[in-house]
Amino acid sequence: MTMRFPVSIRFSSRWLPLVGCLAVAACQSAPSEQPDTLVNLATVQSGPRVQADELNGAIAREPRNTALLARRATLRLAAGQPSAALADVAAALEIDDASGNLYFIQAKAYRALGQLPAALTAARQAADQGFTGPELPLFVGETYLAARNYPAALDNLDRTLRLDPNQPAALFYKGLAYAATADTSTAVQYLQDALSRDPREPEILHQLAFLLNAWRIPAEAARYAALGMKLDTTSGLLRYDYGRQLELQGHPDSALWYYRRALALDTSVYRADYRLGLAAAKLRQPVAVIQHLTRALRRNPRLPEARALLAEALETQNRLPEALAQYRFLVAENPGNPHWTFKVWKMNGLVQASLPDSLRTAPRYYYRRPVARPRIEPLTPVSPLRPAEVKQ
Repeated sequence: MTMRFPVSIRFSSRWLPLVGCLAVAACQSAPSEQPDTLVNLATVQSGPRVQADELNGAIAREPRNTALLARRATLRLAAGQPSAALADVAAALEIDDASGNLYFIQAKAYRALGQLPAALTAARQAADQGFTGPELPLFVGETYLAARNYPAALDNLDRTLRLDPNQPAALFYKGLAYAATADTSTAVQYLQDALSRDPREPEILHQLAFLLNAWRIPAEAARYAALGMKLDTTSGLLRYDYGRQLELQGHPDSALWYYRRALALDTSVYRADYRLGLAAAKLRQPVAVIQHLTRALRRNPRLPEARALLAEALETQNRLPEALAQYRFLVAENPGNPHWTFKVWKMNGLVQASLPDSLRTAPRYYYRRPVARPRIEPLTPVSPLRPAEVKQ
């Protein structure tokens, strides 16, 4: 991390002679001195990664000091190096396997790596070794929430709130758990309680705005999204939330501007891609449909209507193999649907017809034109016979 000083206390070169004169008893009698060399602050490094590296020498001198190993593991975890943190914890546990704090650090490292079962196992070992405090059930509750085990998550979050009733993170995670179980009203209540305890947390504001938009209360969502954008000027999610409430209130053009701004700040906001893709489909812009919906489906393959619109856009652009792949996805998602089944049959025929014989997955059948039947001349009509006249 680069250290920067405020502009108000940066030194100006025109003041350096005066500072030098004031530093000595008599400027006139002082011997000539070399000018001071100022340190380039841009090269000064700090942060958890550097602090962790600074412990290397101490640990080399005391390799069995578990406190130093635990400290370096914590710093490496904060620096985004969970694998290195696990190595330090493993070395410390070989020396002292009865430390609850070491197991808790191990649990957090496993959580950072996405290994949820291992994280929960390490958290249980931390509790068995006497690790106490609200941070442990909070960690377990958040991990169960990530694993989509909502009853277990709520149990542990309730345990956290019994230990610390004003813990905003526990209230926030409870709100997310209730939102995941479609209890939106309860979710909003817990998120508002979390916001009252931590009013400057952009993530809480984003979740409130998102849920209220989903609940079709865009005016309230706009208030939370606007406040969040003031607190975090780089959040793509909050830009999406603000754009969504504009769309719900009948301002689609302004909404599209915010969706584009959200993607400029954060390309992982797939819902902005999804909304832009839907708008492009209405405007019959297949190139834009393909661009946005391809990215959106890469992150969420279950977006309503997205795959069908993408397949049709690919077909209009004559990208037949890609369209066929999307139609096959639609058949797998909607087994027995006659429309998508017909589309797969039709598109497969077009794709096969465009390939040379050596690349065909199905044989080409040649049909001999049947020989024309000889034309039958019409019969000459026969005059009708008249009965013989009766002689008198």
